Amino acid sequence: MSTPDDTSSVDEMSNEEKRHDQLTSAPDATEADAAPRIEVSEHDGNTRIDIAEDAPVRPGPGPGVEIDDDEV
Repeated sequence: MSTPDDTSSVDEMSNEEKRHDQLTSAPDATEADAAPRIEVSEHDGNTRIDIAEDAPVRPGPGPGVEIDDDEV
């Protein structure tokens, strides 16, 4: 497997910078594609991960999946 000759610029990037670079490198990508989708917080030594309120895609039943009103 071959690697680029100069990877020093990639090695110096933070994880957030790498994420942003990856999510905005597609031809039609926008800054909104790199927007955070989760919120991470710590409470009494526990890590909580929540889906951001303004996340464009949220977990849940997929298209065409029927749910009972009692489950909501």
